[in-house]
Amino acid sequence: MNVAITDGLVLMPPAFSAGLGLWSRENGTPGSGSYAGQSNAAYVPADQDFGGCLELQKTQSVQKLRCFQQIPFLPGIYLRVTARVKAISGSLPSVRIAAYAANSSGGNVASVQQAGTEVALTSYGAVVTISAIIGSGNRQGCNMVWGTAPAYGHFGIDLTGANGGVVRIDDIVIEDVTSVFHRKLIDWVDVRDYGAIGDGVTDDSAAFEAADAAAAGRGVLVSAGTYYLGGNVTFENRVRFEGTVAMPANIRLACTRNFDLDTYASAFGGELAGFKKALQALFFFTDHVTFDMSGRRVDLSEPLDVASVAALTTYSQRRVLTNGQLNAISGSGWTTDTVSAVATYSISTPTKLTAVANIAGIPVGARVSGTGVGREIYVRSKNVAAGTLELSAPLWAAAGTRTFTFERYKYMLDFSTFASLSKFEILNVEFQCNGLASAIMLPPDGLTFRLAGSVINRPKDRALTSIGEGCQGLFVEQCQLLSNEQSVKAQDRTTIALNVNANDAKLRDNRVVRFAHFAVLDGSGHLILGNHFFQGDDEVLGVRRAGIVLTQPNSKTTITGNYVDNCFIELTNEHDPEPPFSNEFSFGGLTVTANIFMASNVASWFRWIVVTPRGAGHYIQGLSVTGNVFRTVNATIDRVEAIDTTWASLDKTRLRNLVFENNTFNGVTQMTMSPVTVKHVQSSAADTWIIDASAYLPFGGRARTVPAVVMETPPTTAAGAPRADAPYVQVEQGSAGAQANLRWLTAVKGTAQVTVRCDNPI
Repeated sequence: MNVAITDGLVLMPPAFSAGLGLWSRENGTPGSGSYAGQSNAAYVPADQDFGGCLELQKTQSVQKLRCFQQIPFLPGIYLRVTARVKAISGSLPSVRIAAYAANSSGGNVASVQQAGTEVALTSYGAVVTISAIIGSGNRQGCNMVWGTAPAYGHFGIDLTGANGGVVRIDDIVIEDVTSVFHRKLIDWVDVRDYGAIGDGVTDDSAAFEAADAAAAGRGVLVSAGTYYLGGNVTFENRVRFEGTVAMPANIRLACTRNFDLDTYASAFGGELAGFKKALQALFFFTDHVTFDMSGRRVDLSEPLDVASVAALTTYSQRRVLTNGQLNAISGSGWTTDTVSAVATYSISTPTKLTAVANIAGIPVGARVSGTGVGREIYVRSKNVAAGTLELSAPLWAAAGTRTFTFERYKYMLDFSTFASLSKFEILNVEFQCNGLASAIMLPPDGLTFRLAGSVINRPKDRALTSIGEGCQGLFVEQCQLLSNEQSVKAQDRTTIALNVNANDAKLRDNRVVRFAHFAVLDGSGHLILGNHFFQGDDEVLGVRRAGIVLTQPNSKTTITGNYVDNCFIELTNEHDPEPPFSNEFSFGGLTVTANIFMASNVASWFRWIVVTPRGAGHYIQGLSVTGNVFRTVNATIDRVEAIDTTWASLDKTRLRNLVFENNTFNGVTQMTMSPVTVKHVQSSAADTWIIDASAYLPFGGRARTVPAVVMETPPTTAAGAPRADAPYVQVEQGSAGAQANLRWLTAVKGTAQVTVRCDNPI
């Protein structure tokens, strides 16, 4: 840098040949005395050492020489003032560089140093060169530190020491020497200074490492060029890329002080290439657990196989991808692979298909469909030599040999080629699927994958898919999942937000819009809290589908504080290879509390809680539905719960610990309660009072217990005589067992409050 060139500033003072009136014998300020006509000063046109020069006799204790010219002084600029002097006769003085520092108003900045180091002249005729560097910064090599107050200076020299001596002075030179300080001022080390070639062929990895080592806290500059790196490179200092790098797929670049997409996109010449190499570094780089996408968008025209990019098959340390957008653009890589093949299924190996025809053509991660196949069954792995496919869950009614269809959806981030991946997190990332791609496929094994604060918009088939047990302890929190089927009738939708095959999923505070299903959940121990999932459409008397599907009968799950909007909760056992009941836990282990259930424009047969047994003999044990609000808009429904008897019903004689209480019903013809207390008025004397609470009991349950009977009036005979005896109870009366009898020793009449339950509570 040279401000005389870059800014057009005039730094050089006038030559003495231009006239001594241009030179001051004082400070150089306007009006101060000049050397023109002074008896002790003369211009010498032809000195043997200097050519034209000034001859000056020292007559004052400090003989000043300053140019009247105002030499600009700018912050960050370093000026070197040089003078060549020789003694001619008389006393030998000392000489120093000196100046007058002026602020923008012309006043002297007295606080700054305005004289350099004195140099003594020790002989006659010997040329002595003196210089000083004047700059704004207190840096080594700067002789006169001026800071930022001075705006310009009047530069020259001082003669000090004994008077009477005569000296000759060559034209004074002022030059910009800021470049001398570049190494400290700019604080960058260029890789080219350490041997990098940048021709795209020569391996510059050693030069990169050397530059980084030399930086020692400063930054590294990768100047213009294409640099081939044949070995892993780690920058321990900040790095800035003007040029780009090229590396083999298995070679890593770790930018430890600016580990973000801005840096990697600059390094590799584009967002996608930079994103891939940064992901690779994320899995190997131990100083950072988070890769920041810098708020940038990465366009994907095909799935990104994360394990292939990382060159790993297992990983269990926490890693985080955050702050950016992945955007699907058109490309053949998004086309669904569909294969039909004959295979054999046996309940003795419930998660395996054997004798699979055309197995080589069936991709891992394909969804399986066919007769007897439940929802969200995927190919977890395959053994081509053995002709077998391992499935994510059992099939409920597919025993024998039959044709299955395998559809492999394509995902923007595909983790399926990991054998195991744990503690990976995606935070504040938007997946713009654009109806072209699905979003995330989880690894077949691993723990606590987390998706939080993110948006999945318009996935073609699935937002998030588990093909194995990589969903164990899954977190999906504070996300928006927006389907690609907003205008499609609910019954015609095919997209599903997510599925789970393992235990302990946490689905919290999400907003999920118009999928076929929000979540299909196998396993148990799930927490479903604070979500708003809605699946309505614009149809009158529209069909509604399940928002949450629990496929393990005893799911040990809590559904609390959600807004269940135009969809329902379904309990099923469609992932059971032997769906009839057989000495196992049956439906239950479920708490449904403090939710808002809403439906609009639905038919009267719509229900919010549905049990769908795929085999006979099942019952309910441990279901609590409490503190919920059920409300319809532009519709009235018969009741809130039902059994889907397409395949089987429930054994209502075995219901245990089933509680429906403290709920609110609006637009619901018949409230559901158990225990329910009914007021029975017996107006004519009878020894059997028939208590009918059947309309209230959930799932058409039987009157299995009567825990309380309270008489509001004393029982009296037909003649009005009071009786002191108490009744006993007969339960499960009537043709459906839904009534209870109060039996008296004699015929009486009166009013009683009778509590009836559909279950045996213990």
